[in-house]
Amino acid sequence: MEGIIIKNQSNDYTVRTKKGIYICKPRGKFRQDGITPLVGDYVDIDDLNLLVREIKPRKNFLIRPQVANIDLVIVVTSVKNPDFDSYLLDKLLTIISYNNIEAVICLTKTDLLDDSEREKINTITSYYQKIGYEVLLNTDINNIKKTIANKTVVIAGQSGAGKSSLLNRLDKNLNLQTNEISQSLGRGKHTTRCVTLYEIASGLVADTPGFSSVDFRGMTKLDIRDNMKEMFDNLDKCKYRDCMHLKEDNCEVKKLLEQGQILASRYENYKAFIGGK
Repeated sequence: MEGIIIKNQSNDYTVRTKKGIYICKPRGKFRQDGITPLVGDYVDIDDLNLLVREIKPRKNFLIRPQVANIDLVIVVTSVKNPDFDSYLLDKLLTIISYNNIEAVICLTKTDLLDDSEREKINTITSYYQKIGYEVLLNTDINNIKKTIANKTVVIAGQSGAGKSSLLNRLDKNLNLQTNEISQSLGRGKHTTRCVTLYEIASGLVADTPGFSSVDFRGMTKLDIRDNMKEMFDNLDKCKYRDCMHLKEDNCEVKKLLEQGQILASRYENYKAFIGGK
């Protein structure tokens, strides 16, 4: 029987099929072969013995959060409490691009900003829109619902950014647990304990455990460069076709940076990602 894994908790895989919901264990052979079923996997199950027998080919997957067959990632980004984190945002966007997944930025807690802070955030978000990212507010529920319709979507971002709160707004019946920000750590306490796909607005939406670190597993420096839009899009205008936008002369990216056409934080994050100085 075919279905899709909608939840994984302690090696119990909840599979949604046309005949209903089944909680299954993975075949022992998966462990021997080093295979781990992921939420979002399309699978074949043995509904009598409650086993996941086969994992269908994936079109993509993320390691952290562990979700497969994703159409869209909504990167939930707090602008205050916790403060806006451009480093994590840019890292997530780069990894999402590398995996050939569409990304949308969703800003939360804009109501907490004063006028000067709001002006700064507006300048930053205008830049992300200029390089091709859609930026939504977590209060714009109708547009978010249109964005996720008929898609498998991951809600990702830093702890305390408001991922579970966003899902509660999208579907008031969910009643997902939320929690306050740790004042000593300046970040959210983890309230999501496992990855779960919810049926929302004709789509499947994954709430994922919050995290404060994510790595460029399997990516080279060239992969990082080529998945940051302005670093790749201006490459053909540089003197050298293999330009890394660091110390090379006649580098278009550095010219645009000096002219204020590339956001300074994006370039600094890029240098940090590839270990440049």
